[in-house]
Amino acid sequence: MSPATPFDLPLRTSLAAQVAASIRKSIEQGTWDTCLPSERRLCELLHVSRPTVRAGLRMLAGTGIIEISQGRRVRILGTPGQPVAEKRKLVGLITHEPIAHLTSRAIQLLSGIRAQLSEQGFAMESFVCAQSSVADQRRRLQAFIRQGRVFCCVLLSVSRELQVWFATQSIPALVLGSCHPSVRLPSLDVDHRAVCRHAAGVFLAKGHRQVALIVPNSGIAGYLASEDGFREGMERHGPDARGIVVRHTGSAQSISARLDVLFKSPHPPTALLVAKPQDVFLVIIHLLRRGLAVPDTVSLIARDHDHIFEIAHPAISHYSYPNESFVQTLARLLLRLVNEGFLNPEPTYILPKFVSGGTVKPLS
Repeated sequence: MSPATPFDLPLRTSLAAQVAASIRKSIEQGTWDTCLPSERRLCELLHVSRPTVRAGLRMLAGTGIIEISQGRRVRILGTPGQPVAEKRKLVGLITHEPIAHLTSRAIQLLSGIRAQLSEQGFAMESFVCAQSSVADQRRRLQAFIRQGRVFCCVLLSVSRELQVWFATQSIPALVLGSCHPSVRLPSLDVDHRAVCRHAAGVFLAKGHRQVALIVPNSGIAGYLASEDGFREGMERHGPDARGIVVRHTGSAQSISARLDVLFKSPHPPTALLVAKPQDVFLVIIHLLRRGLAVPDTVSLIARDHDHIFEIAHPAISHYSYPNESFVQTLARLLLRLVNEGFLNPEPTYILPKFVSGGTVKPLS
């Protein structure tokens, strides 16, 4: 005989939602006073797994009926027998830089996802991880999540340490970008590895054998994946092709200094792959100052898209994808995360198309 339960057992469809409804009903009936039983006991009573119980608890925490604290019993905030007022449904956007500093493409994508979430009754609020110790960032993040009653978090270009921290927390999180190795979180990103591997192949097909990747030295997972894909693409051709990874700090001075060293070397590159859209024109202007024109003496491809690339003359060769497809994919994942409280910790990739432009010239 199964042990008696103070509530109805959940149906086997939408288990997390059914668990949340069962626990909520039991709270409103006054089954427990101040705290819920342990997760293990709830698993026994409901006949479901611990991840399902946790997902249901996260859904209830988002409505304000309970409070989840790391290492403590789950507190009941609602009044038994009384309807529980719905709290603001909030999605936290965790980023390492202010929104205004992002690319125009990134800002457009975030505007699109805000609109999609708004239709479902959710708001998005950003939290900037200022330059400080990891411990201080974690403390401020915990306060932001607790005070705002955040349903879930979107992690945009955060450090490996913060990705690792979120992977251990009860708050659901989705990485908008790539996960660092060994970090198990759901993610959505452009397949930068495939893009840079393809770009290397484009250059090689045009006869270029000395090619450099210009990339920020930020440790962001997407840039590290770009380096891996670029090397793979160059190595496919054999020993006569040389791929050089040039890392910079992000400032114009750093980019200029790295380019000067690069083009003063015995075997300067004939082609450049630029990882960050904001750096493309810095690179082109610096090359012009040194008497190197794009594409006459140096070919160039941008890894990402910027609307100005298509109206420039010549148009900048780059990779692009429809905003709508990215927004729809992200909205689908986020809504699953906030409604079910769980996503499988695996990557979802968008594969952009190559826009040839006019900055890649065959070597004669």
